[in-house]
Amino acid sequence: MYRLSDGQLEVFLVHPGGPYYRSKDLGVWSIPKGEPGADEDLEQTARREFFEETGIAPQDPLMPLGSIRQAGGKVVHAWAFQGDWQPDQKLTSNHFEMEWPPRSGKRVRFPEIDQGGFFPLGSARQRILPAQEPLLDRLQAQLAGA
Repeated sequence: MYRLSDGQLEVFLVHPGGPYYRSKDLGVWSIPKGEPGADEDLEQTARREFFEETGIAPQDPLMPLGSIRQAGGKVVHAWAFQGDWQPDQKLTSNHFEMEWPPRSGKRVRFPEIDQGGFFPLGSARQRILPAQEPLLDRLQAQLAGA
């Protein structure tokens, strides 16, 4: 999701939840994303995952940004849309369960996403996973050409 604020491009990024990312900021934020279901259309997956991770329904039209391969090998297919979100709006996110603390035998639930927000492009480039930065370039280029 992106918006123009006083003529400046801002992109919406999310911060991963869970104990491993609690004190990390730069280089760990991401676009909302997830795995497609069996025989699920990739654009529909993007819409579903964005909503599941944020509670925000993507608005048409969606702008294709292509795909990237992350460091771990995961391929991410991305689309952009213009929208807005206010910091006082509550994000709703799926949860995951893991053993925490490690080797304790205790299972704890954590939100997949613990924060979200709009960032000016320069700040977004510092925060986003390095492999996803080309998506910011593609968005900027498409908007410049529009």
